[in-house]
Amino acid sequence: MQKPIFNALSTPARWLIVSTAVAATAACGGSDNREAAATPMSCDKLVGLAIPASAIGLPTSGGSVLTATPVDATGSGATVTPAHCLVAGRIAPVDATAPDIRFNVALPATWNNKAMMLGGGGFNGSIPNVRANVSNGPVDQPTPIGRGYATFASDSGHQANAYGSQDGTWGLNEEAVRNFGGDALKKTRDAALHIIKARYAASPQKSYFAGGSTGGREALAAIQRWPGDWDGAIAWYPAWNDAAALLGGHRSNIALAQPGAYPNTPKRALVYRAAMEACDALDGAQDGLISDQRQCNARFDPATATVGGAPLRCAGGADTGDACLSDAQIRALNVMNTDTVFNFKLASGETRYPGYNVWGADLGITSNPSPVQPVVTFLGLGTTAPSMPMPRSAPYISVLVDQWIKYSVTRDAGFNSLLLDPENPGPYATRISDLSRQLDTSTDISAFAARGGKLLLAHGLADVLVSSRATEDYYRRLQSQMGTDRVKSFARYYEVPGLGHAVSTAFNATWDSLTTLERWAEQGVGPTSQVTTDVTGVPGRTRPLCDYPQWPKYKGTGDVNAAASFVCAE
Repeated sequence: MQKPIFNALSTPARWLIVSTAVAATAACGGSDNREAAATPMSCDKLVGLAIPASAIGLPTSGGSVLTATPVDATGSGATVTPAHCLVAGRIAPVDATAPDIRFNVALPATWNNKAMMLGGGGFNGSIPNVRANVSNGPVDQPTPIGRGYATFASDSGHQANAYGSQDGTWGLNEEAVRNFGGDALKKTRDAALHIIKARYAASPQKSYFAGGSTGGREALAAIQRWPGDWDGAIAWYPAWNDAAALLGGHRSNIALAQPGAYPNTPKRALVYRAAMEACDALDGAQDGLISDQRQCNARFDPATATVGGAPLRCAGGADTGDACLSDAQIRALNVMNTDTVFNFKLASGETRYPGYNVWGADLGITSNPSPVQPVVTFLGLGTTAPSMPMPRSAPYISVLVDQWIKYSVTRDAGFNSLLLDPENPGPYATRISDLSRQLDTSTDISAFAARGGKLLLAHGLADVLVSSRATEDYYRRLQSQMGTDRVKSFARYYEVPGLGHAVSTAFNATWDSLTTLERWAEQGVGPTSQVTTDVTGVPGRTRPLCDYPQWPKYKGTGDVNAAASFVCAE
């Protein structure tokens, strides 16, 4: 009977009741005596709260709460967003010409004593939705805030222009460069913790980080640079070696920009079909997914492949229409499939960036009626070849790297980025090397592991924006540094067949990674028998998440849409 009465109250009345309850709870305990004796602040009282520079572990000019808005509960079950206080804040730079860090914090009325930071994407420039789910999270379980987490996120230290997540103009300011490279993570976390402590008069008992792509890099950077701040992390398709990834993507840009090299969308559908004909059954099931991607990469050659019984390569190698690929187009796809090797020294120590799993990836098949296809195309090869000036409809990576080269590397907005050789950048090698210090993340997370931190890594095998082979490199380095058994005690890595960058028309993967992380970090129950669920290609279809380097192999009998019909094989 009490819940309907509470829901019927006005928002200010709810917050008065909640604040009183939180104060009573804090009086009975807390993370220390000082916090236990403190008085929680109501939502409206947070407005104008000062965040002293001394509360932030890296140099800033302090921060403040700009707005704090009570928000009523909405939804129910997995879609619930509880009553909460939505805070908007700013962190002022040391350099007066640098942009602020803007951030949001969501403070649920009923707090579970845990905090979660959510990562961004691309070059960031906007604040991620702090009431959203973790990357590729489940549709049948509550979001972090729905579970009672205090959640927070930032724009990483700049506010994007019309280019959105591809805007690179922040690269003109060195403090903004350092913030995007990772410094904003610490600054945002410390500012958010100051607000959380003010609101609840207590510190979080557990703190987690979750993100994908740039957000995945941020998760890995956070646990590596500030291991004492985090108890666990979820990193999907992480651009952990970001400078290397930008250079690797740029090599593909240059290849696709060559005369006649850019495959139009019908040709992309053709090469996709050819790869499926050659590789789909390698895992034992004709199910529209390539699970044994390594074997496919080893055996598929677009120059000799067939599609529908006809050669994929155009006769004589010239472009004779949409029923085949020219030699120029095959060369460009082969560049994407192969490593970019740096013939200069990067301060981060990276020497190469691996190629992408092109064979079986949706490069942007616009004829597909799937509702997620426009996103797949946008993050893939777009609809226009790279050229100067760079079209907004060019591949996502083309626009991203063009902005990075213009503003972070050369500091020349008129520079022709396609003239910069990513393997031999000449006079720009020193600047790129310096940038790699922040953008490329060290794989030494031994301090995080030593304090009991847990890491979940996942990547789609059909990702042509951030290579899953790079995440394989990250995980293998952990094993080389610490030993396979030690790594298994705190980290897992899973690869998902058919999933591209974040989304997919073939297997749009979801996974209850947060529950898995909670059980591991809080109860000591390690991940076993993990399952991913498709919500777009064949809605409801499931596959096992196999510990790398294993992959899901069909048993030979049973429903091909059920995880139980597959076994993890090497």
